[in-house]
Amino acid sequence: MLTVLLTSSRVAPGLLTWQAWSALRAASRVLAGSGGHPQLPALTAADVVPSVVDAPAGAVPLAGFLSSAASSADGDVLWVAPPDEEADPALLGALSVPYQVLNGSRDLPGAHLLDLVAIMDRLRVSCPWDREQTHSSLLKYLLEEAYEAAETIESGDLAGLREEIGDVMFQAFFHARIAAERPAAEGGFTIDDVADTLAAKLVRRHPHVFGSVSVSSAADVNANWEEIKMAERAAKAEAARAGGSDGGTDSPSVLDGVPFGQPALSLAAQLQRRAKRAGIVFPAAYGGNPGENSPAGDGGDPSLAGKGIGDALMRVVAEAAEAGLDPELELRSAARSFADAVRARESAAGPAKR
Repeated sequence: MLTVLLTSSRVAPGLLTWQAWSALRAASRVLAGSGGHPQLPALTAADVVPSVVDAPAGAVPLAGFLSSAASSADGDVLWVAPPDEEADPALLGALSVPYQVLNGSRDLPGAHLLDLVAIMDRLRVSCPWDREQTHSSLLKYLLEEAYEAAETIESGDLAGLREEIGDVMFQAFFHARIAAERPAAEGGFTIDDVADTLAAKLVRRHPHVFGSVSVSSAADVNANWEEIKMAERAAKAEAARAGGSDGGTDSPSVLDGVPFGQPALSLAAQLQRRAKRAGIVFPAAYGGNPGENSPAGDGGDPSLAGKGIGDALMRVVAEAAEAGLDPELELRSAARSFADAVRARESAAGPAKR
């Protein structure tokens, strides 16, 4: 009997299934094609000493070699296949002896991210361009890749989305690799720190999944999410004050955490969503909230609904151009005024209303 043992380089050497260890110990000969196979030290430490052989390349020649070894052995023969190699139909089909294929170790979902970590480490050391990059120099690429991914989604190119998400992911890994070069006391962190922080946040913000909170709709989930975020922002502000910093603002606000560097239109939309969720409503003349005293709201112009909204925005852009104004800057200025008004309303309401 010939056993073909498949293993993963992403799983710790020696961490094999019970079936794999049983086959290893029962085999009269254990063969490996390379002395650098990552499993060899662990096998040797367990008194299973493989024979490193000069196996021929190619599926058919290798099948002949293994078949000959198995037929001439006094007992079972086990072939430790190269790491990460899958069962090769051409190899198995050319074997002339009974055989079995054992998966000694399998990758868990997400295990291939370890490959990205290793590649990123090598790029940072060996590539002149990658060595020179900083958080600031990579910023434009982070934005570009995000926009390219968004365009792929909007165009319905779901096959292309796989590559575009990878490009966005690469930026995240790159920034984490740069941050890992700083001491923790200076704001340094690793990709594992990023994963830990994200995992903890997702668990914390989904008490209806990981805790005992009950919800009946997506609206309940959103309400809980906002309450948890507000509590987190308040805790951060308190921690900052305890550490001798003002935390960036005097009091927590529903607008805390809104990135003002994003495009003006998405900024305006996010500010209005935050304000509406907090129950802060302004009249339409002051950039009112969606559906609240706005042109498209109750009693307004129904032509602004759906596609009409886009047409209306295009007309506003054209009007700004005719007036010699930059619509991006004008909307950004209005968004900041809106944010100031929200914070003023919060201050007037007092801490209990925030």
